[in-house]
Amino acid sequence: MKQVSQTHTLRRWELALLLGVALAALLGVWLDSSQSALADQVIRLHVLANSDSEGDQALKLEVRDSVLAAAEEYFQPGATRDETEAVLRDHLEELAAAGAEAVGAAGYDYPVTASLEENCWFPTKAYTDFALPAGEYTALRIVIGEGGGHNWWCVVFPPLCLGSVTESAAQTALSAGLSEDQISLITGEDEGYVVKFRAMELWEDFQHWISGQ
Repeated sequence: MKQVSQTHTLRRWELALLLGVALAALLGVWLDSSQSALADQVIRLHVLANSDSEGDQALKLEVRDSVLAAAEEYFQPGATRDETEAVLRDHLEELAAAGAEAVGAAGYDYPVTASLEENCWFPTKAYTDFALPAGEYTALRIVIGEGGGHNWWCVVFPPLCLGSVTESAAQTALSAGLSEDQISLITGEDEGYVVKFRAMELWEDFQHWISGQ
């Protein structure tokens, strides 16, 4: 009888473990889907400094400002994410030139490149009134020189980092086509979305760690 009881107990633990694994897998699929849907609505900005020296880090910010100012000239009010991506692809040379102009004005001769790349990994990043969870995004990448220094991240679509934008993050995101759920997620509108954001962050970080990237 004791052996039978132990067998039943073991089976209950096995069932509980299998159920837990299944629920975790379902949760992971849901979180992945939520992050991917959000990423499909966003174009990140990634500026890589030449190095971590004080001068190169200060230069990175000057290049950032110059590239953002140039990008503003090409953005059209009401443009979709795909339209914005197409415009950026058409003007990568001009954006790189704007960055190079800032480099030259500061007395450096580093080359500057601009590219639009898919599936770029970003950690969770919080800004003044919004945050984006970790995961893979399409990114406008500006590389200064060796690109070996600390990065600067922001968002070019929705245009949350452009100086001419006067609306709140929520209003800007809504105008760009993000859903109310997605806006609530990135702005932390209530505790439920804060919990979901944290779960998404942990899940994406875990997958990134598993992949060894």
